[in-house]
Amino acid sequence: MTGTLPLFSQAHEAIAALRRDLIDPEDGPRISTMRNYRFAIVQYSPEHEYAMRAEVQRLVSELEARRWFVLTIDLQKLLLARIRSQPDDWQEKVIAMESRMAERQLDRGLNYLKSKLLPLVEGPEGLAGDCRRLIQDFVQKHPDKADQTLVLIGRAGGLYPFFRSSALLRHLDGQTGNVPVVLLYPGTKQGPTSLSFMGVLSPDSDYRPRIYP
Repeated sequence: MTGTLPLFSQAHEAIAALRRDLIDPEDGPRISTMRNYRFAIVQYSPEHEYAMRAEVQRLVSELEARRWFVLTIDLQKLLLARIRSQPDDWQEKVIAMESRMAERQLDRGLNYLKSKLLPLVEGPEGLAGDCRRLIQDFVQKHPDKADQTLVLIGRAGGLYPFFRSSALLRHLDGQTGNVPVVLLYPGTKQGPTSLSFMGVLSPDSDYRPRIYP
């Protein structure tokens, strides 16, 4: 029991701050200081993943009860869908080659896997393109509800170590109908704007959005 409270508290604090900025302002969501840049990041420690998911689900339920439109995007599912879209024998060949190279040297196997996956996920037509299409389709269904629409992008941990979320947000800038978009970020914060993905990769300071909590 003593180990569960800190997990709950960190996730609860971050989502509570986000909730206030979404719901309380009279002139619409204020998750950013820039009206035409409605992006934010909720940073949390990777070991708090399940506590964060529970908090997010509570937020979604409350927003939907208030007649908000909420789109949740699972980055891991998007990655798996791209892998499954490859030719039938692609997965088997990649797995076999990665295993052979990892037997010689672990880093070689990982680097080979990166070389095969990065072309599938990077760039404006990678996972960012998948997110863009999902968001634009969703926004078009509720064209006059930007102030009551929220997009939550999660399960980023499933992309480690093949993807940097700062690139994802850059490619989405100007492509989302100005609805609030929040990235759930498993990692550590180092300084005011630097984030280390999963607390392992070197800190990335290429972030414009507000970082919660």
